Amino acid sequence: MTTDRHRTNASSGKTRFDDIYDQPDPRAYFRTLAPHEYEIPQHAQAVFRRTRDLRARLLGHEGPVTVLDLCCSYGINAALLNHDLTLADLYAHYTSDEAAALTPHELIERDKEFYASRRRADATPVIGLDMAANATRYALDAGLLDEAYAENLERHPPSPELRRAMGRTGLITVTGGIGYISHLTFDALLDCARLPVWVSAFVLRSVPYGPITDTLTAHGLDTVTDSSRTYTQRRFTSPEEQRDAVQQVILAGEDPAGYESEGRYHTRLHESRPRTE
Repeated sequence: MTTDRHRTNASSGKTRFDDIYDQPDPRAYFRTLAPHEYEIPQHAQAVFRRTRDLRARLLGHEGPVTVLDLCCSYGINAALLNHDLTLADLYAHYTSDEAAALTPHELIERDKEFYASRRRADATPVIGLDMAANATRYALDAGLLDEAYAENLERHPPSPELRRAMGRTGLITVTGGIGYISHLTFDALLDCARLPVWVSAFVLRSVPYGPITDTLTAHGLDTVTDSSRTYTQRRFTSPEEQRDAVQQVILAGEDPAGYESEGRYHTRLHESRPRTE
């Protein structure tokens, strides 16, 4: 593993940006990812909102549907879901000279006002789960998350507080975590479910999703994969990363031509709902 900012995951060949995921605020995150055009949260914004609203309508849900965002980081999915903002707005907000001049505390105070003034009327409660304690604390302090849990369910069972939060959850979302978390996290969360839970997951084509699908099936959820299109995640950081992704996609039985071969990671959308018989 290299020691610079761009770290390579030895098991997958995918670059890791370990030093930007758990800072006191997201400025380094956006500065680092901007050159690679990281964009999957923007694609997910409308999908998550549509899935949330469909679940509420079909189940006759009283009140807003509570969302649990896996690998929530700095609350970016919550920012886009619940506010009249685009990902481009967030890049501009956090990479500006004005933002660079602020202390973390000053930035949080600024962000409270920034997000409050852009809050959507259909905003929904969002619970954040991520191992990064600083990132989740920022998202909570900035008002993006209603609850935040810095827990690793790959190694430890959920805390009593997280178990109770999962009991209120109707939709689990994830854009960038599959491959870092496994079926173990989903199994632990769904064991705590008290409501019918839907799952909306964007997964890299280079990462196997089958073990998670099997776990969801065991919990009574059927998964449908949208094979009609892909959603771009970001540009590759190097030719080596691209070659590895192309190889992994081929091994997964997919064709990289026109997708990964053109220089970007691509994801597919997998949506899971309780089985109806």
